[in-house]
Amino acid sequence: TVTKEDIFYYVYGFLHSPEYREKFTNDLKKMLPRLPLVDDVRDFWKFSKAGRELAELHINYENVPPYNGVEVTGAEVLSFIDKEPADTNLYLVTKMRFPRKNEKETIIYNSKIIIEGIPDKAYEYVVNGKSAIEWIMERYKKTTHKESGITNNPNDWAEEVGNPRYILDLLLSIINVSVQTVDIVAGLPKVK
Repeated sequence: TVTKEDIFYYVYGFLHSPEYREKFTNDLKKMLPRLPLVDDVRDFWKFSKAGRELAELHINYENVPPYNGVEVTGAEVLSFIDKEPADTNLYLVTKMRFPRKNEKETIIYNSKIIIEGIPDKAYEYVVNGKSAIEWIMERYKKTTHKESGITNNPNDWAEEVGNPRYILDLLLSIINVSVQTVDIVAGLPKVK
């Protein structure tokens, strides 16, 4: 018995298939995807199960705990749960960066906080042509539009939600989401 929900998650899982995405990359840029039904029912259920896991992970990305191998130095409060730091300015971000162009295992969050131990495979999960981690780094920086003079300050959102650690916690969560996504995708059945 296959439900509509099972089919939805099958589609979500199938759209993450590296073979499918590579073979139909040009078509996927121009039109809606056309997905085949796999020959083996066991593969259907594998895609559906993986799609369900991916959807859960991607929908609840803000609640995913930090990746175990990542170390945060320079922050007074290192607990993911503790939201009351002694110094709220400690978590202000201007522009996150790598120490050097190809040193992606470390991110300099701000002048006080450094994130180290990011696995290479975390950068394999790509969103809109960039790794999810680099996408977060690009979007969560302080910028001022030259012509209008309007400043986009991501710290304002952290203040609005009452969590000065919001951007740091988000980045730590996205590292784990990326690693888990890569692991789930690696377990997908091969598509002919």
